[in-house]
Amino acid sequence: MKLTRLSLYLLFIATASLLASCGSSNKQEEQNSDEFKQAEESLKDQIKDVVYNIPSPSEIPYLLQATGAEFNQSLLNDRKKVDQYMTRTDKAALNLGAYVADIGYLSSYDKTQEAIDYLSAAKKLADNLGVIGSFDTEVLKQFEANISNKDSLASLLNNAVQKTDKYLKDDSRNKLAAMMVTGSFIEGLSISTGLIKSYPKDLLKDDQRNLILTPLIRIILEQEKSVDELVKMLSTVEQSAPVTTIQADLAALQASYRALNIEEQIKNNRSAMVLTDKHLIEITKIVEKMRKDITD
Repeated sequence: MKLTRLSLYLLFIATASLLASCGSSNKQEEQNSDEFKQAEESLKDQIKDVVYNIPSPSEIPYLLQATGAEFNQSLLNDRKKVDQYMTRTDKAALNLGAYVADIGYLSSYDKTQEAIDYLSAAKKLADNLGVIGSFDTEVLKQFEANISNKDSLASLLNNAVQKTDKYLKDDSRNKLAAMMVTGSFIEGLSISTGLIKSYPKDLLKDDQRNLILTPLIRIILEQEKSVDELVKMLSTVEQSAPVTTIQADLAALQASYRALNIEEQIKNNRSAMVLTDKHLIEITKIVEKMRKDITD
């Protein structure tokens, strides 16, 4: 799996800042000690785990497109709502993340003009957060120039988000960086669960419908570890609103994932039961609630 993740710079920036905060007046001696080196390696491993398991903004949309699922415009956060997010920095960061996930979804389905429109909305939020250059006119031009190349579009999007994440962390606004990561992940998961919930129930026979939806269910399943890593990441920032509310919802989401045991059911060819499993329904409800809190 590629390390082109939304939080790629965590590995370098968080390591540097956290290690620096552990320093003392005799910094050189500490760095040379075996105990310090062991602590440093342990910290790096922990950060790698977080980086590796939180998907980039283009990953979930690409996986959805690869399953053959049809594009659903109604699952996007309306870009016209951007102005209502400008008065609070936490809302701006959360919905900047949501919008970049939407851009990834649009790009994966060759909806490039719409993606460019969403980039303009993202730029307004980035500017509001003081981030210069991440979603500027040059990025828009590059998007237009690479309309037919999904890999290039994904790379451009991920690079823009990495620059934003790096700026927020360099500026000691770790909470806002965490909010952006959270908004992107929840939007991607919301699109995934929304596709299953909105899929017509009378279009195909049950066995055919289950065959089509099982790959989408697998994508939701694969995000269980990402949810765990998101909880770890949010535990490192200031525990005030909206972090505390998000953490409570993520705890409920973790419990539903644990109870679902979806992989075992799929292995035993019981995917039909998975679609009606109360825990999958509960996961969808929790994600809907979190997404509503973010976007309203």
